[in-house]
Amino acid sequence: MDAEAGVGGADQLPWRQHYRNLLLLAYQSFGVVYGDLSTSPLYVYKSTFSGRLRRYQDEQTVFGVLALIFWTFTLIPLLKYVTIVLSADDNGEGGPFALYSLLCRHAKLSFLPNQQSADEELSTYYRNGFTSRHGSLPWLRRFMEKHKNARTVLLLIVLCGASMMIGDGILTPAISVLSSMSGLKVRATGLHDRSVVLLSCIVLVGLFALQHRGTQKVAFMFAPIVVIWLFCIGGIGLYNIIHWNPRIYQALSPYYIVKFFRTTGKDGWIALGGILLSMTGCEAMFADLGHFTSASVRLAFITIIYPCLILQYMGQAAFLSKNILDMPTGFYDSIPGPIFWPVFVVATLAAVVGSQAVISATFSIVKQCHSLGCFPRVKVVHTSRWIYGQIYIPEINWILMVLCVAVTVAFRDITLIGNAYGVACMTVMFVTTFLMALIMIFVWQKNIIFALSFFLLFGSVEVVYLSSSLMKVTQGGWVPLVLALIFMSVMYIWHYGTRKKYQYDLQNKVAMRYILSLGPSLDVVRVPGIGLIYTELVTGVPNIFTHFTTNLPAFHEVLVFLCVKSVPVPYVSPDERYLVGRIGPRAYRMYRCIVRYGYKDVQRDDDNFENMLVMNIGKFIMMEAEDASSSASYDTANEGRMAVITTSDDYDSPLAVRDSNDLADSMTTRSTKSESLRSLQSSYEQESPNVSRRRRVRFELPEEDDMDQQVKDELLALVEAKHTGVTYVMGHVYIKARKNSSFFKRFAIDVGYSFLRKNCRGPSVTLHIPHISLIEVGMAYQV
Repeated sequence: MDAEAGVGGADQLPWRQHYRNLLLLAYQSFGVVYGDLSTSPLYVYKSTFSGRLRRYQDEQTVFGVLALIFWTFTLIPLLKYVTIVLSADDNGEGGPFALYSLLCRHAKLSFLPNQQSADEELSTYYRNGFTSRHGSLPWLRRFMEKHKNARTVLLLIVLCGASMMIGDGILTPAISVLSSMSGLKVRATGLHDRSVVLLSCIVLVGLFALQHRGTQKVAFMFAPIVVIWLFCIGGIGLYNIIHWNPRIYQALSPYYIVKFFRTTGKDGWIALGGILLSMTGCEAMFADLGHFTSASVRLAFITIIYPCLILQYMGQAAFLSKNILDMPTGFYDSIPGPIFWPVFVVATLAAVVGSQAVISATFSIVKQCHSLGCFPRVKVVHTSRWIYGQIYIPEINWILMVLCVAVTVAFRDITLIGNAYGVACMTVMFVTTFLMALIMIFVWQKNIIFALSFFLLFGSVEVVYLSSSLMKVTQGGWVPLVLALIFMSVMYIWHYGTRKKYQYDLQNKVAMRYILSLGPSLDVVRVPGIGLIYTELVTGVPNIFTHFTTNLPAFHEVLVFLCVKSVPVPYVSPDERYLVGRIGPRAYRMYRCIVRYGYKDVQRDDDNFENMLVMNIGKFIMMEAEDASSSASYDTANEGRMAVITTSDDYDSPLAVRDSNDLADSMTTRSTKSESLRSLQSSYEQESPNVSRRRRVRFELPEEDDMDQQVKDELLALVEAKHTGVTYVMGHVYIKARKNSSFFKRFAIDVGYSFLRKNCRGPSVTLHIPHISLIEVGMAYQV
């Protein structure tokens, strides 16, 4: 009996732990995911009744607006996002680029140039239960894969959605903070608009100034604020329903929507631009999905977010139906007097939390764009040791701050900012609907009728709202369009220039026949050490190698052609990150290493990359020796063959590692360098804390009698080369369009791409290459 109880308790334990974790994640999601969505009641009614709808301020119109808010909030956030879109996550990641990445892996739609068939073997490449490229419409897949223009249009649509998401990162803090601070005018009647704007700008500057501290504590620190805020507005809404107009529940009938449009006509359609603000924050909810599970996000929305917000919208409508003249400050006027100031403080804090959620989503979107070759190189800081993927991008942060303050000062009006906000949000939502329809066909392998039904149902609603927002282009709606145009131009020009540069490298790579004709010495003086040649090519020898040896006929004894590339998956496991292969016969001592990162992976500089690289090459040499099919003779047919090297297990490593922190070992490892170079390197390491903190190791080759002599010699040469030193060789490329190129190409390459390349971070900084060991080779490309 006790044994059975013990087994039952053991079986129940994982379930208890599962539900405990689910509740914990749902609680944390309030602080990161729902901040923006939960602050919408601050400005929805004010924006809706600010235009021509002022002429219809009566109880029936308020009932019609509430009916539209209720059904819009039910249809888009609840039915579309929570029920359907959250199921389309890319290994837990959300956002437009996550959907695009998912599409590119199930159909050949990507423009990433250096993709390999080996990338498809990654454990996160395909969704569970789906096979490669067997969608329900093979003719549509073939059409999009065959026609470059179709793939370009798809990329532009995704870039448009990403640009509008960045626009959200500018407009959300502005409208949230300004609307919360405007509550001061309810009690401080003598307060001028300029004072409210000034206070809002101070809060915004403080918000962006604190971003460098990271969002690792946001979930636990901000979640109580949002939960308190939701219960406050839900309770206030319930109070207003009972106190002002208990009949307000009747407004939930679709009848009042029909009656609303019959009465207001075109003016009611234009007013939809204010009603759509009730669902802003849905895209941030999807983009910030990475640190939570879809189940936890759904649980939080259904149990607390949805009922509290509906109660608030109903309560505010009940108050306004009996107090029409209080429409401009309806939210704060509906708060009972004794609790006004506590609710005001919570509202201000909730507005800051909502802004934080969208800013974090913006950093995530920019990082995805950069990883997929659609954004210039920027500094990405990993802000948390425990929560993987939380990042901070200084350049983007300050750009957002300047633009956000500029919008607040220029408009000074919640209605105008709301018009701009609506255009951005509805564009992103429509892009998501379009991508979701493709996901259903290519990834979920659903029938086209299912995908079309989804697109027509939600797309038609979003098009109606978007058309209403576009009617207000002259009243602030032009801001997101201009911002999107600028960001899209930057993204596409960078993507276009990067692709042209890779195509030039691919067309001008060195033939293996020429390399083999040079012999093991490569017709140059082979000096001690390891030469790491950075290249974007995954096969062949880059032109930078021959350009270097032509001007300086000497190179290192061990050559490693290193390619650090992004693959269209969110994360790459460390055990699948490294691909190692050989170039030429064994005597040439030439290797190729490909390091793969996902679009959410952050390349850290705290790990000693050189040591990891040597260990992996050593493992490859042993793997190759143990392979019965490999022979001593070199076969050109094997060129390009790569092996995945696992990094978690060191028991199969042929090299022993010991710490080398003492001065004697340090002097021994540098004994082949000149005195001046050793002095310079010592000074550099003292001035660079990241370098000086790195663990120093010394590799040793164990004494094994059964090891093949050729393998032993090769490993010994690798170890000696590592102890001598590692030199990084990178191309400093100047790209210019050919004279007979079109005007667009010359402008994109000679002006746009050249400007971006000169003003973004260099590749050596992005890859954390120590300057003391870097050699840059000047190259001129005509593309």
